[in-house]
Amino acid sequence: MNDIPKFVGAKIKVTGRVQRVGYRYFVQHWAEDFGLGGWVRNQRDGSVYLETEGRKDRIEKLVKQLNEGPQMARVEEVRVKWMGFENKFRNFQVKL
Repeated sequence: MNDIPKFVGAKIKVTGRVQRVGYRYFVQHWAEDFGLGGWVRNQRDGSVYLETEGRKDRIEKLVKQLNEGPQMARVEEVRVKWMGFENKFRNFQVKL
């Protein structure tokens, strides 16, 4: 069995009441906690969009947290598009 962690990228869109509730900083906290690189930003349509890279198992843990969200958020859907790993992020940032 192969025990080498699989590194991947993901593009994720979160819909629901996810703006003006601290959601981007919630995402940043968990992404950093899981050792992921990338960024997150609010979208004009009211959603939150993020791109991240790292170990697949850790991104899957992040997705579980994204479904929960901070206390004031109401997450309707988390859509994940898996990508190849490009090693293009050094940290995780909140974009304005």
